[in-house]
Amino acid sequence: MNVQFSQEKLDKVSEIIKRYPEGKQKSALLPVLHMAQDTFGGWLDTPVMDYVATLLQIEPIEVYEVASFYSMYNLKPVGKYLFEVCQTGPCMVNGSDNIIDYIKSKLHIGVGETTADGLFTLKTVECLGACGYAPMMQLGKTYREHLTKEKVDAIVEECRQKAAINN
Repeated sequence: MNVQFSQEKLDKVSEIIKRYPEGKQKSALLPVLHMAQDTFGGWLDTPVMDYVATLLQIEPIEVYEVASFYSMYNLKPVGKYLFEVCQTGPCMVNGSDNIIDYIKSKLHIGVGETTADGLFTLKTVECLGACGYAPMMQLGKTYREHLTKEKVDAIVEECRQKAAINN
């Protein structure tokens, strides 16, 4: 895989770096990692993280540490639809464990796994800041709230229909 941003994206990286004081380009790491993940297949493999380190003139280990710490970065390929289910206190009290178990059973995958057809990945995450809507998950850029087994069934079906239309 040839890891190289387009000139447009390189210009965006430069713009992001300029937001920070000289010599503090590491501060641009989070947004540049987001760009890299979006650009290179939805996950960050080692060559991509090394490329980001080169762009920011930092050590690769500094990128690995950050990418492995935050749940918003994927260190292995993920499905077209990433179910990020909150597992912190308020969601757990409201049944997120049951929702996680139901998704595992319905899709025949474990946490951190992807379905054989490549459509779905299940991930557990820390607080998504929507405790009043528990149990909940993030799907792409949207939150799915007050989850029930029936709502999970509807979400899975919605995703399958979208995938069928887009193929």
